[in-house]
Amino acid sequence: MSTIKMIALGGVRENGKNFYIAEVNDSIFILDAGLKYPENEQLGVDVVIPDIDYLIENRDRVEGIFLTHGHADAIGALPYVLANIKAPVFGSELTIELAKLVVKNNEATKKFNNFHLVDAQTEIEFDNALISFFKTTHSIPESLGIVIGTEEGNIVYTGDFKFDQAASQLYQTDLARLAEIGREGVLALLSDSANADSNIQVASEAEVGIEIEQVISNWTGRIIVAAVASNLARIQQVFDSAAHNGRRVVLTGYDAENIVRTAIRLKKLSVLDEKLIVKPKDMHKFEEHELIILETGRMGEPLNGLRKMAIGRHRYVEIKDGDLVYIVTTPTLSKEAVVARVENMIYKAGGTVRLITQDLRVSGHANGRDLQLMINLLKPHYLFPIQGEYRELSAHADLALELGMYPENIYLVKRGDIMVYDPKDGFRHEGSIPAGDVMIDGNAIGDVGNIVLRDRKVLSEDGIFIVALTVNRKEKKIISKARINTRGFVYVKKSRDILRDSADIANKTVESYLSQDSFDWGELKSLVRDEIGKFLFDQTKRRPAILPVIMEVK
Repeated sequence: MSTIKMIALGGVRENGKNFYIAEVNDSIFILDAGLKYPENEQLGVDVVIPDIDYLIENRDRVEGIFLTHGHADAIGALPYVLANIKAPVFGSELTIELAKLVVKNNEATKKFNNFHLVDAQTEIEFDNALISFFKTTHSIPESLGIVIGTEEGNIVYTGDFKFDQAASQLYQTDLARLAEIGREGVLALLSDSANADSNIQVASEAEVGIEIEQVISNWTGRIIVAAVASNLARIQQVFDSAAHNGRRVVLTGYDAENIVRTAIRLKKLSVLDEKLIVKPKDMHKFEEHELIILETGRMGEPLNGLRKMAIGRHRYVEIKDGDLVYIVTTPTLSKEAVVARVENMIYKAGGTVRLITQDLRVSGHANGRDLQLMINLLKPHYLFPIQGEYRELSAHADLALELGMYPENIYLVKRGDIMVYDPKDGFRHEGSIPAGDVMIDGNAIGDVGNIVLRDRKVLSEDGIFIVALTVNRKEKKIISKARINTRGFVYVKKSRDILRDSADIANKTVESYLSQDSFDWGELKSLVRDEIGKFLFDQTKRRPAILPVIMEVK
């Protein structure tokens, strides 16, 4: 009998950061290695990855990293994992090429080259499991689900998926293979839940293509299309419509350039005329009605790029009268307020905004009925809803109950929960491992924590208040009285009284402390901070970050 453990390091009770561990005896199989983009309150943070300390401690047991598709929520954390764990990486041709781009952009992993191509016919035999794959439909070609074959039955990880009967060959789901896996016997199903709380029929990619064609063909001026760089299905539709309407496509983002060129080279994107794609520096050679500008933004986030276009700070493009901004991505709930603000700025600049979601329900994730179809095809004994906020995981569980699954066989786990399989009782919760967020800020990994974020929040809301003075500790006197500098707190010219009184308070506090026999720099600065803080709150009802700078003359 095999010992089986399931652990989610990310991707549960959150959107993005897909990162799951399946342990079979002494072997560890990593399923996806994704990141997520920061929430609004994570000021200054670039990306967020899971805590991988458990994997680092057990690196010798890691058999491999298995990737389902080439989006950042599945491959984005690879460089940080491979910097510590030199495990082989498996994925489809396009997924591996995109993973290589991510890995080679990181100094610590740019020489890593232990990549292995797999497809739906591949089987890889390890000592404790047989790994195989199946084709799924998502917004990027060659998405794969993963099957871990064990003595106790198959463990199936869907990755991000949906069902689309009109999907083209590169995107088609292999329904026959799914039924075959179900007949073999599925012990546990880890299934995408990102759209579980909706039963609205998602538009097929054929319908989306028709909608994009209509919008582009009906507009007579310049068109700026905002998309996610790795949503190759959407980019293909934009290319097709551009070619049909005699327009050229300008790629403005570094990510888009890399991903699109890679996909074209691998023939996963079809471009009939190589002259279709125009470099930004050559835009001036064409009339405005001949152009489609494809904005994907840094790290695939187009909204910030649109904001810069609207206020005239974009490197290549400024929105003006007659422009159509066509947003063909589906924003998450957390981004709705950002979309509204950017939309307002575009109208102020003279542009017009159209969202694809105004007319169609668009998603790369299965709705409730599709999730039930997946369960019916695979017939799992146990279900782990993953990839989604808690409400979505809970909705997925309710859908499984409708199909007759027992509630005790459905597990809404938290990050880090260790779920151990028992043939009699199913999966039992046996403790947890650290699985918090690790924030990446520039080149710094993990040194931005809650305290740093709290300080950034204070600085962003109430500003900083700096008090500088010089003392002679031996003579117990102030050599240079307090001088005040402030940023983001008050308008200096209209608040001179507050600044002068604050300086007086600082001088009196320091003089009083110097008259004592004991002396401690930390204690002195804390006193100055407390006294000035009380005064400023009384005067303004605000709490700026107060930074005492006390120097000593010897």
